[in-house]
Amino acid sequence: MGERIVRVVAAVIEADGRYLITQRRAAAVLPGLWEFPGGRVEEGESDQRALGREIRERLDAEVRVAEMISFVRHPYAHYTVDLYLYQCELLSDVRAAAVQDVRWIPSDQFEDYEFTPADEASMNQLLGES
Repeated sequence: MGERIVRVVAAVIEADGRYLITQRRAAAVLPGLWEFPGGRVEEGESDQRALGREIRERLDAEVRVAEMISFVRHPYAHYTVDLYLYQCELLSDVRAAAVQDVRWIPSDQFEDYEFTPADEASMNQLLGES
């Protein structure tokens, strides 16, 4: 049996030099950690459709998905995450519908938040760090 790979999409949403991040709920896998908003791509679903659905479910908001800006593969204990980051434009207000918290932070504050390992790897790639 092969390694289980989970395809995940996330939105990089920037406004006025700040980025939208969300905190995972206490009952979620990797509880309390921060991440770019998004989630798992379901069978037969495009990345764009999945990202729109996840943003609606988690933030009760709408986005316009632009280009893919980053890809990382990160192994966890029981599966591997393929994380695709997309530049997105927010089309409505957000609220913490299915997340614990929502913050807008500048990139120089990323280190003040504990991110999921896959998101951490994506941020390092985006910021040109290893």
